[in-house]
Amino acid sequence: MASLEPTPQAVPGLPDTTGAPAKQIPPAAVARLTLYLRALNTLLAEGVERVSSESLAEASGVSSATLRKDLSHVGSYGTRGVGYEVQYLSRHIAAALGLTHDWKVAIVGAGNLGKALARYGGFESRGFDVVAIFDADQMVVGNEVGWLRVSDVADLETVLHRTGANMVVLALPAAVAQDVCDRVVAAGVRSVLSFAPVMLQVPEGVNLRKVDMATELQILAYHAQRAQAPGQTA
Repeated sequence: MASLEPTPQAVPGLPDTTGAPAKQIPPAAVARLTLYLRALNTLLAEGVERVSSESLAEASGVSSATLRKDLSHVGSYGTRGVGYEVQYLSRHIAAALGLTHDWKVAIVGAGNLGKALARYGGFESRGFDVVAIFDADQMVVGNEVGWLRVSDVADLETVLHRTGANMVVLALPAAVAQDVCDRVVAAGVRSVLSFAPVMLQVPEGVNLRKVDMATELQILAYHAQRAQAPGQTA
């Protein structure tokens, strides 16, 4: 492949030197940017320096047109017939997603899910440092999970402040999730990922993402049964 222009232009949609984004990226595009970043990082690990829009789109499971539209939100780095510089595009997508910041994650709930999340090695490579894990069960408090020691949820606020945690994952039963979420928000955390099977309420300015695996399985079941029915497509 021929080389790209040696001096890239300014990138609209990326944080400026103060960290403020130039424009809002649509939520659906943000979700797909994470797919592109994963594909780009795989290419980097394989030593690939440049990639075509068609190849990157195929690796990400989207159309070339969708990929090009999404990348327009963070600046266009490709040249027709040439493609994209993998390292450069990866770095700028990461910046657009905020992954160049220092994200420290605390997990509340040291059950099977919480322990699995705490032990997952993929977080660090993606810019997330798991700094604490909590539980209310005194038989669990003090146990080691990976490189962490389980803290008492009664000390939640103190540990969040001490570790500088700015993201919290809730791996909790529905009955206690809202109370713990309220404490997390009151402690100053503004980014919460919840696996609790309940709709949580948070004040304006707090980013809450909910992962409901039962709902996702139900959606899969719907598409599976449609695919099996005569004349139906998923």
